[in-house]
Amino acid sequence: MRGPFSLEEARQLRLTRDQLSGPSWRRIGPGFYAWREIADEPKVLLGAAWRRLPDLLAFCGRTAAWLLGLDVPPCDPIEAIVRPESRIAHLAGISIRRSQIEASELTKRRGFPTTSVVRTLADLGRRSPIIEAVAALDAALHRRLLKVDELTAWLVERDRFPGIARLRRVMELAEPATESVMETRLRLVLVLAGLPRPQAQVRLLDGAGRFVARPDLYYPERRLAIEYDGSTHRERLTADNRRQNRMINSGYKLLRFCAADVLSAPDSVVALVGQALG
Repeated sequence: MRGPFSLEEARQLRLTRDQLSGPSWRRIGPGFYAWREIADEPKVLLGAAWRRLPDLLAFCGRTAAWLLGLDVPPCDPIEAIVRPESRIAHLAGISIRRSQIEASELTKRRGFPTTSVVRTLADLGRRSPIIEAVAALDAALHRRLLKVDELTAWLVERDRFPGIARLRRVMELAEPATESVMETRLRLVLVLAGLPRPQAQVRLLDGAGRFVARPDLYYPERRLAIEYDGSTHRERLTADNRRQNRMINSGYKLLRFCAADVLSAPDSVVALVGQALG
């Protein structure tokens, strides 16, 4: 048995507490264990959480977003909705909400009950930090997991839900063309600082109408392109340099930023872009 499994199930297989405390197993919740090599896997942790929550209606929030295929941390903490009459108020490692939820807002992914795409993104938009919520919505829109119209319809029908104003702001800031979370963060660093909203993933041409580049962000008034250099930049340095040369020769300006700029020195990013915009 690899897990997750309960202490009672372990006893039936004649595994003792001393054996479970050994190097082969890890405790992943009160009364639940898993084989050490898989104990940190989200599906294992969610399997244990499901068994600890007999009143579970669905996983929600970031946990649901991960189940639906978005790149978010699903287990810090695990987020779940239980029946309104449930007496469970708190479990270690699990954030619990009591709520009634419509059948249309429930689905199943990776073998687990979860909130639908629309409900999940609506919940993230209402409750999560603004940048995290926009990044999740950008990713969902880019992957065509939902349409803005679907989220708008959900919002109209539930305009008295808490956090609706925040959700509207998240929807205003969303950009389906965005291709990564860090591109979202870079764009929001600029917009939330009061700079104009840049275009995303625009095809740039030279004077002869030939394709030059497709930068992450672009300000057409100043012919200013902005790119985020991710972890693969070093691997494609030669191609990036050639593209940069073509852009400059075609009359475009280019600013490049990395994770350290966006996460640790956002004021510097804003200042440089603001200066380039004049």
